[in-house]
Amino acid sequence: MRQADLGLLIGYSQSAVSRLETGQGKDDLAKLRAAAVAVGMPPRVLAAVLGVTEPLPARVVVTAERRDEEEPMRRRSLLAGSLAAVPGALLVGVDNALATIPTTTGGPAGSVDVLQWLGRARASYDAGDHARLIAAMPDLLATAHTAAQEAVDEGALSRLAACYDLCAQTMSKLGRYSAARSAADRATVYAHQSGAPLAQAASARMLGIVLRHQGQGAIAQRITLEAAARVERTGLRTPEQAATYAQMLCTCAYTAAGSEDRGTALELMRDARRAAARIPERLAGNDAVKITSASVTLYEVGVHWALGDAGAAVHASRDLTSRHFDTPERRGRFHTDMARSWWLWGKPDQTVAALMEALREAPAEVRNRPSMRALTHDLAQRHPRAVGVKELVRAVGV
Repeated sequence: MRQADLGLLIGYSQSAVSRLETGQGKDDLAKLRAAAVAVGMPPRVLAAVLGVTEPLPARVVVTAERRDEEEPMRRRSLLAGSLAAVPGALLVGVDNALATIPTTTGGPAGSVDVLQWLGRARASYDAGDHARLIAAMPDLLATAHTAAQEAVDEGALSRLAACYDLCAQTMSKLGRYSAARSAADRATVYAHQSGAPLAQAASARMLGIVLRHQGQGAIAQRITLEAAARVERTGLRTPEQAATYAQMLCTCAYTAAGSEDRGTALELMRDARRAAARIPERLAGNDAVKITSASVTLYEVGVHWALGDAGAAVHASRDLTSRHFDTPERRGRFHTDMARSWWLWGKPDQTVAALMEALREAPAEVRNRPSMRALTHDLAQRHPRAVGVKELVRAVGV
């Protein structure tokens, strides 16, 4: 995990994380605990690594510097509460399902049952109903496992991989990257066992997304590009193949942008746009690989944002509106991506307006995503008089 990524996750600057790594600032036990939880390490183990043997007495220094240090602590508390809309017991259920191989105890579960469960789960994801989706996830995985055991074929294993892909996608959105990695790893295994090229590509793409969030951009890009090349070798004869290929190029471009590889990122976006232009605007019945010119453009917005070019990000979105996206989750994501771009450009009023639009379309996209809660908090702290910021803070609950 890069220092900047860890800092964003726990509410500290990159330099603060660097000081912690080099043994400086290790007396900040709150920072130490937050970092340990974020990387999945017991706090006592990390403390031992850093040479912290016992808690140091708290110091109270009433200075501007101290107030600056207290601010990230408040911000970190907000991040810790980002899953308030998803009860902890539900998340424990998913953790348990990922720790074992879940199976149903009832009657036979055929492929139709899995498709029905998966369709309902994707509908919850598209609607931004995270609590309902998380509640259903253990049973979805169990049903898919039972079906795969009863009929070990390409279709059953592909559907099992798709269920784990959705689990990884959901956990990643909620900032639970350890669980997302577990789900993505399983999806990759079952997709490989299925032998289905598109299932393998979808799982490789999801694993790449999770690895990127974990600060492993180079391997994420390699895995996704290799999978994209395998899809390209199919000849892209079907809309599903072409859509999967275009989607993977978009993912690779975003990963390259996060690694500050501008040339590769922009080249991949150009390739993705050409690939998407050859497929229908809508692929009925295959939500997993649905991609449109609007969704490619939204990726372009994200790529420019990741490259630090706010003006280019906003310019790329000039022809986009929420009407271009057919689910609340996508419409909400459009507005949150615009909020990030406006914030990068130093436009607080426009940032607030975009977040309010996201709340109207898909409240969970703002309330449940740690990065959006952090952005809301930063708006309130730095621009308390921005138009609508008080209403935004109340709506998000930070």
